[in-house]
Amino acid sequence: MSDIIAIYGSPRRNGNTAALLKKAVEGAREAGAQVDEIILRDFKISPCLEIYGCKKDGECAIKDDFQNVRDLILAAHGMMIASPVFFYTVSAHVKMLMDRCQSLWVKKYWVGGVQPGQRSFQRKGLVIAVGATKGKKLFDGMLLTMRYFFDILDMQLWDSLLFRGLDFEGDVLKHPEYLKQAYDRGRDFALAVVENK
Repeated sequence: MSDIIAIYGSPRRNGNTAALLKKAVEGAREAGAQVDEIILRDFKISPCLEIYGCKKDGECAIKDDFQNVRDLILAAHGMMIASPVFFYTVSAHVKMLMDRCQSLWVKKYWVGGVQPGQRSFQRKGLVIAVGATKGKKLFDGMLLTMRYFFDILDMQLWDSLLFRGLDFEGDVLKHPEYLKQAYDRGRDFALAVVENK
C-alpha cells in the first residue's frame, strides 16, 4: 500500500500537467512518502456503459484496467490527480475513471445504505489543473466535478493548484515559480497524509 497515488490525467505524457505533477511527486518523496504513479493514458479503461451491473454488489461489470486503478486508489492514504482543463472540466481520461467510479457510488449508497450527506473523510486529495485561457471561471466546473469524485472516495479535497496560461508543451518551463509551487505543495501534502495515517 502506498502513502500516495499520483494520477496523470493528461493525454500528453510530457506536457505541462505532467511536469507539474512530477514536481509534486518529487516534493512528496522528498518528505518521505511512498508514491505510486499511474499514467491514465497507458491503461485500457472503458467509459461507463450504464448497464447497472453494479447494482448487486457495487462491483463494475466491465472488466478492464479500471479495477487495478481503483484498487490502487482505494489502498492509498492520499491521492494527487492532475488534469488539463477541456471545456471547463477534466480530460476524457480522468472523466472515464470518474464515471466508472459510479460503481463505488452504488456500493456506498445503494448497497451499503449510507445516507447522502453523511461524510467520513479519512483520506486527502490534491488536485493540479492546467488551463490555457485566463477566464475567471476556468476551473469552476472541474473543481465541482473533483469534489464529488473525492466524496465517493471518502477523500477530502486538501488543496488545489490551478495554473492558467499554459497551453503548448513546455510552456510551464517559462514559469519556474509554478514548478516550485507544485514541489512545495507536494511536500506539504505528503506531510499531511503521513501525519494522518
